[in-house]
Amino acid sequence: MSYSDELALDNSEEIRDEIIKSEAYQRLFPYVQIKKASDAKKKWYTTEKGGVYATSASGQVTGFGAGAVDELEPELDGMEQGTPFAGALIIDDPIKPEDALSDTVRERVNNRFETTIRNRVNSRNTPIIIIMQRLHEHDLCGYLQEIEPDDWTVISLPCIYYDEEGKEQALWPFKHTLPELRKIQAANPFVFETQYMQNPKPIEGLMYSAFRTYDITPNSRHAVRKNYTDTADTGKDYLCSICYVETETANYVTDVLYTQKQMEYTEPKTSEMLTKNKTEVAIIESNNGGRGFARNVERQCRLDGNNTTRFEWFNQTQNKQVRIFTHSAEVQNLIYFPTDWRHRWPEFAAHILSYRKEGKNSHDDAPDALTGTVEKRQPSYGQTIFDKDDLYFDGL
Repeated sequence: MSYSDELALDNSEEIRDEIIKSEAYQRLFPYVQIKKASDAKKKWYTTEKGGVYATSASGQVTGFGAGAVDELEPELDGMEQGTPFAGALIIDDPIKPEDALSDTVRERVNNRFETTIRNRVNSRNTPIIIIMQRLHEHDLCGYLQEIEPDDWTVISLPCIYYDEEGKEQALWPFKHTLPELRKIQAANPFVFETQYMQNPKPIEGLMYSAFRTYDITPNSRHAVRKNYTDTADTGKDYLCSICYVETETANYVTDVLYTQKQMEYTEPKTSEMLTKNKTEVAIIESNNGGRGFARNVERQCRLDGNNTTRFEWFNQTQNKQVRIFTHSAEVQNLIYFPTDWRHRWPEFAAHILSYRKEGKNSHDDAPDALTGTVEKRQPSYGQTIFDKDDLYFDGL
């Protein structure tokens, strides 16, 4: 199943002719033949009861089912009982790149999945496999990950990845080398992030467009090792704790704890991070249990032998969205991340780089804490001027 009949039929024909009918396949499975009465691109079957039905994402699918009907009792899980693989429903590129920015077309594809495609499986054990390049944050993959985050196994293959040593590597250098990929990125950052990096973002309206990065924190006689922590307000919120080195010119982020886990996990982990980063001052928002969190973390630090971190807490009374918007330019100008920060803290980075100026943001805890690190800079530093040529683009 693909966005067009032509593509679906081409895929079907290639499977039939280049795989099933191939000499190598026939040597392995000589008993599997294509039935002559059903040897068509759109629909064909094998002598062993296998087959393919190919159609577009908007084509006719009623009357056909994928996979075999379970012969076991309904309450049993057929896969756990050793039921062999008996087919799958495969969706390959359900939407064209040029249609992905159309709300109407995009929602039509997503709605059709719910109303027609999802129930075309013959068993709870028949897998649904979606193969596609990411084109929009609310394309079919994005839609399903949003409504059913725990029900899908996601395999993402960005064209640039970080190896075990944290160095950038090209996924398929025979196709595109790293320098070639950077040229593609420069030509069209939006297409590169979506189709090449599998990281869809809105074209416009993002709060942050660029962040500076560093390899080594600079020496400064005024440097202070700090931490800013915003505890989770509700069960869906994230605790965001950021360790950084504050200097006259910038804040250099050194570590991040970003999680939805409970206090039993976050309190000892925060203490461990503060100690590891030799934090001198820990600033914690006291709203929604933050003061109790600060006391417990301080107690844990002392038990861990950390007697140097000073704890400060305060009640945040200003509107979160207004603060983030007002200080967005300062955040981009004054914050430096490690060069591999998106690899180190992927969820934190994703929420920072996808935060919008307007409309509803699902998660604002990362931008909120990042804003706090700028708000709590020492006022004696004064204004800092940056050379625009020093800007390293790490977003759109």
